[in-house]
Amino acid sequence: MRGVPRSSKKGLPMPRPRDIAAIDTLIGFRDYAHAPAVASERVKWDRHPAEYMFKDLPGELDADRARESSIEETIAKMDEFNIAIGVIHTNDDRSLQALNRYPDRFVGIMPVNPHLGMDSVRAIQKAYDEIGLRGISMFPSGQNPPCPINDKHWYPIYAKCVELDIPAFCTTGVPGPRIPMMPQYVGHLDEVCYDFPELKIVMRHGAEPWVDLAVKLLLKWPNLYYSTSAFAPKYWPEEIVKFANTRGEDKIIYGGYFPMGLDLSRIFREMDEVPFKESVWPKFLHDNAARVLGLS
Repeated sequence: MRGVPRSSKKGLPMPRPRDIAAIDTLIGFRDYAHAPAVASERVKWDRHPAEYMFKDLPGELDADRARESSIEETIAKMDEFNIAIGVIHTNDDRSLQALNRYPDRFVGIMPVNPHLGMDSVRAIQKAYDEIGLRGISMFPSGQNPPCPINDKHWYPIYAKCVELDIPAFCTTGVPGPRIPMMPQYVGHLDEVCYDFPELKIVMRHGAEPWVDLAVKLLLKWPNLYYSTSAFAPKYWPEEIVKFANTRGEDKIIYGGYFPMGLDLSRIFREMDEVPFKESVWPKFLHDNAARVLGLS
């Protein structure tokens, strides 16, 4: 992707416009440790479930700082990089405070356990009623036991998302933690999209090594999307960049990974080297996420 000629002419690659206020579909708050335990893990980790992949992790919160102070820290970083809205996970006990204090800057999505059955469905409805839940988050390989994307344990949750018209953000591809990969096989999405054509699904975390198949399914299913979360921009798959620049500019959504594995300074520095066309940037940074999340 580097070395591609830059041009402001319509249809040719151009640098990232600085006046587009982004929606970051995966952001959070620094803590004393980088991430909680993964339910299905058997190999323990020191700093991060996929620490072998992330060599420059953002620093943990200093032990003498209150955890709540990281909310303001994240807001300051969002302001620095012109991020209008951050999508946060509601399983962080600071999320409710952040949503209450900054209702115009954060929206919440809920990580869901498919093995809890109707309890998960009722929890989604409760969060939708009480905090205006904007979506759910799925980690198929991380469940205990792992639960494939097309497993019927997910189906009541999918039906609830359709009923509430909220998206499901789904981790796809080989997981970073040393846990089974096949629950996140991209091909499983074909059955889910067939059974739930109204369900909005956003692929997260790369979809590798099945990116070619991901592109085919993005083209096939109208309500299937792809997020760039957890990958530094220089590692965004070339197939995804090409798809965005051709037939997929309405399908690709920006997602970061601060503070879980990447710093925003690196993300936005490397993003300036991504050869998106002029028409792609506003949709990638803002419009596609706003439409999927139901934001004005």
